Amino acid sequence: MRNALLLALMALSAPLAAQAARGGGWGDELAPVVVPERLIAIGPRLGEPVEWPAPPLRRPPSPVRALYVNAWAFGGSRFRELLSLADSTEVNSLVIDIKDDTGYLTYRSEVPTAVSIGANGQLRARDAAERLRQLHLKGIHPIARIVVAKDPLLAARKTAWSVKDRNGGLWHDRLDFAWVDAYNDSVWIYAAQLAEEAVHMGFGEIQFDYVRFPDEPQSRMATAIFAARRPGESTRDGVKRGLSILRDRVRPLGVPYTIDVFGMTTNVEVDLGIGQVWEDLVTVADVVLPMVYPSHYYHPMYGVKRPNSDPYRIVRGALEDGVRRSSRIAGPSAEIRPYLQAFTLGAPRYTPDLVRTQIQAARDAGIHGWVLWNPRSVYDPRIFAPGNPAGAAQLSERAGAPRTPEREASR
Repeated sequence: MRNALLLALMALSAPLAAQAARGGGWGDELAPVVVPERLIAIGPRLGEPVEWPAPPLRRPPSPVRALYVNAWAFGGSRFRELLSLADSTEVNSLVIDIKDDTGYLTYRSEVPTAVSIGANGQLRARDAAERLRQLHLKGIHPIARIVVAKDPLLAARKTAWSVKDRNGGLWHDRLDFAWVDAYNDSVWIYAAQLAEEAVHMGFGEIQFDYVRFPDEPQSRMATAIFAARRPGESTRDGVKRGLSILRDRVRPLGVPYTIDVFGMTTNVEVDLGIGQVWEDLVTVADVVLPMVYPSHYYHPMYGVKRPNSDPYRIVRGALEDGVRRSSRIAGPSAEIRPYLQAFTLGAPRYTPDLVRTQIQAARDAGIHGWVLWNPRSVYDPRIFAPGNPAGAAQLSERAGAPRTPEREASR
């Protein structure tokens, strides 16, 4: 246990987002930031006529097999490709950013806090409702992703809700992001209000991310001031209270309440300083999504010297740990639906085969649902089994010859 905790703390103190051996291609985590297709993405009108109103999805598919879609991809021309991919393969769901870690919203919100802080100032998809209807018409499950605690816009405009720096001003993480104070109930209530609005728009599931405190070394956290912290309260207490607020406000909406969590929560049985403990998470949410990216583990996890080179053993080991711990809980526990790595971060390059290997590892651990993460929302169709044979043939024809990094980088 002590060794596992030490390894985990070492992992958390490393700047994961700054690790970087990269080349060009569809699977690169650290490719340049997505360039907006327009300053305010209105996007071309979709080619197919929209039937009003679109039929609602009665319940999520089982299992959910999803792709992460960033706000620019949802609002721009790439949405058409992703829609076609989901319509012609085993993919049946899209996880769409409606508030990412910039704090800006994808669509125009009427939530008072969003309006007051200017969160409508960089709309990525003014026709979001039309695009949602297209998903419904094709039977694709739309999931709204909402980032909670990493919100530099909210921190700057609502300083009473922010993490302060002992030396003055707002506290910033190693990537220079300001955070809001996860001990502050208002932060969670704002996220819940956006969730309600998203459901009314047509999203069939709510997924909350960054439901935690910053993953920073103690030296940096030493200057952070959390003004909303109650006497004697731990980070674990703060996250538990916040997750309960979300649960109580989302459950009446009649859609699944899901949360993204660190992958290491499945195997480390103590709070890593960010407030996430597996047993707390799986007893409050409907679905828990551990981010079991092999590139984010450090040897000798599961006896693997270079975890990124052995995605099968890492993903299976991490998920089996989660299943084992959930099985020890007396009452009901959340479905486990992992985030899997569809990007390259260091060697080796993550080919479709390596992505597929992770899907098989999850299946061998008894888990059939998954979400693929690629920050640019670019996914090689060769990863997926066909769903609609005619559509799959068209995708394969469009894919053409195997792509080289040089060809793909030019997209």
